[in-house]
Parts: sequence; C-alpha cells; structure tokens
Amino acid sequence: MPKVTSIDILIIGGGPAGLAAAVAAWDAGCRSLLILERDERMGGILQQCIHSGFGLHYFGESLTGTEYADRWISQVEERAIPYQCQTMVIDLTDSRQVTAVSPQYGLQRFQAGAIILAMGCRERPRGALAIPGTNCAGILTAGAAQRLVNLNGEIPGKRVVILGSGDIGLIMARRMVSVGARVLACVELMPYSSGLPRNVVQCLQDFDIPLLLNHTVISIQGRGRLSSVTIAQVDPETRQPISGTERVIECDTLLLSVGLIPENELSRSAGVLLSGQTQGPLVSQSMQTTVPGIFACGNVLHVHDLVDAVSEEAVVAGLSAVRWIEQYHCDTPEEDILCRLEAGRGIRGLVPQRISLPLETDYIVIHFRPFQVFQPGEIRVRADGQTLLKLKRRVLTPGQEETIRIPSERIREGRVQSIIIEAGDSLE
Repeated sequence: MPKVTSIDILIIGGGPAGLAAAVAAWDAGCRSLLILERDERMGGILQQCIHSGFGLHYFGESLTGTEYADRWISQVEERAIPYQCQTMVIDLTDSRQVTAVSPQYGLQRFQAGAIILAMGCRERPRGALAIPGTNCAGILTAGAAQRLVNLNGEIPGKRVVILGSGDIGLIMARRMVSVGARVLACVELMPYSSGLPRNVVQCLQDFDIPLLLNHTVISIQGRGRLSSVTIAQVDPETRQPISGTERVIECDTLLLSVGLIPENELSRSAGVLLSGQTQGPLVSQSMQTTVPGIFACGNVLHVHDLVDAVSEEAVVAGLSAVRWIEQYHCDTPEEDILCRLEAGRGIRGLVPQRISLPLETDYIVIHFRPFQVFQPGEIRVRADGQTLLKLKRRVLTPGQEETIRIPSERIREGRVQSIIIEAGDSLE
C-alpha cells in the first residue's frame, strides 16, 4: 500500500466549483491544498461550452464557457496551487481519507483535514427513461452531442429531435442549426420549459423551433441508425400518453435533455446524507455536509442555472474549509445547529437545509426552485410561524432557480427554531 500523504484541504473536482474553492482557500491563507481532477484538463464541462453568457454576474462581462474556465485556471496557476489531472478518486471515508489512482502517480492515499466535494453532475441517459424501441445509433445526451460538435468537430446528425427542454438541450438546438442540421421539435413532458426563459427565446423561438409542451417520446424506431420517433401528447395530471395523439417524426438523431444528476457516489461512500429533492448533500449555510470537515459546492450539491452562482457558492465552501482547519483541524465536534430550513408549499430543491454556528454573515443565502409556474408569484419566509420576509415576483418557474437572502440577526440570537420557505400565486 502507498504511504498516506497528509494535506489540509483536498478538493475533488477541477471544474468551476473546485477551481473557485481552491482560489478562495489559498487567498484565505491555506498553503496545503490539492485539486484532483479526473479529466485530462481542468475546467470541467465549461471546456465544451463555446457560447457566451457566462460571467455576467461574477466578472461583469459576457464570456464563453472556455473563457470563464480559463479565468479561474489562470488564477490557480498564478498562485501555483497544486493540481493533478487524469486522477480518479475511488474512495472517500468519513474520516476524510481519500484513495485515488492516476497514470502518472499510480495509487495514492491522502489524509485530509477538510474535503471539498466539487464533482459536478451527469446527464440522465436513455436507460433511465425506459422508452421502448430498438437499440440503434443516433441517440445521445445533449452534453455528449455538445462535446462532439464543439471539441471534436463532428456533426451527430442532420434531422434532430430533442427530448426535454433543459438548458443544454436548448443551447444544442441552436448549435445544431448553426452547423447545418434541422431541429424538428423540442418535446417537453411538463407544461413548462425546464430551461431558462431567455434560452427558450434565444435558442428556440429565434430559430422557429417548435416547443411541444405536455408531449413526450413514446417509442423509438430504427435498425442500425435511428429512423423515426413517435411522440404523443400527455395528460397534464397523470403525465401518461393520450391515445389518439400519436405522431411519427422522421429523424436520424434524438438528443436527450431530461435532467442532471449530481455525482454523489463518493459522498455516499463517506456517509454523507443526501437530499431527496436536490439529490445532493444536506448542508449548512457554510456548505458543510452532515459529515464534519466535508464540504460541498457546485452542481454536486444542487444543479445551478448559472456558473456565476457556482463560483459564489464555491468561495463560501473554500473559506469555510479554511475556518474548519484553523478551528478544529483533527478534531470532529458535533455541529452546533441553530435552526432548520424547510421547503414549504410550492417549493422544492431548498439549499441549505440548516443553519449552524459559527454564523458570521449578515445574510443567509437560500436557493430553491418553485414546484410549478406561479404568475405573478409570491415568496414568503416564515420563522416559527411568523412572517419574516415576503417577496413579489413577476413570474416563478421551475426552469429558473430563485435566490433570496434572509437576515441573520434573529437567528444568531437563538430565537428561531425553524424557517419555512413557501411560494405560490398568493400566500395568505
């Protein structure tokens, strides 16, 4: 067995979350840290995102995904923060022991003072959808198609149907048109798009690509290569296909944009408790998971709309990990929980789920998605049954994550036991 290397902060994942967390930890004074990245280069999914719109909030300018990644990679390299690419973490324990393997370094073992989980997420494949039909070529996730087109210069097909209206699928609808393909339809099971409203406009409406809400693909046809798909309208209540509404669309490519799943196999191996709604770790406002000394940020925690929000969250995780090292190091005290955060009516995907000491900020940042479309919408924060905050929105939609800030003062004083966030058309 290899010798165990001790390190203060170990970051698993070199995408936008891991990079920002590393820079924040370094700038806070930590000099014993290491980033482990399984890909051959840093930057994560951003390396294949050549479209613009990144960085408007964090850097104050519109960047492509590759430019946004390069901003953070440059900061890591300027500080000489150590990292290893092509390194796969194969085990993580609740005592913060990490086992990794790579072609260059072979089998490695680390004992970390703190761990930051930044593994990102993966796309839901066809096997998770149980669509009947043949096993033919031409069916791939939107992210895989993005990699083929943007990194490999290959066009996966000429007549395309997109199942699901997540942001990657919407962006790939536009991209496929730009490389000469014809996008016949974007088919969405729900009565609303699951992507950002601006992407619906810029990627579908501007290119006259039909968005078929309350529809789904019910079968796939093709021998060797996809030849057609059958779509049908679904009942809005049961989401089951309605007989007599079937329609065959001849196509050679089906792109799947049906949701993202946080990569939490390592989290589970360490005993980190996961949320049934976000499928990411349960965390406090400091991004600490239920296992002391293990923090999480980015899409491994919950799927974000904007990479700028990923960076902001990762900075919190990096600073929290440094504070953990300085205050506790090898000790693992029980977390001092001040109050719980709960998703009330109209809410799903609430992060964080608890507030704990130390509570050092004036405001607590809370992320969530509404359960359905509310237009106009209203958000209410209740502390022990009393209204703490009420906010109006022109529209609330599941395709756009909401961020609110609640004052820390009452919570810090220990006068609040539980906080419930609610959303709806009108809350009385």
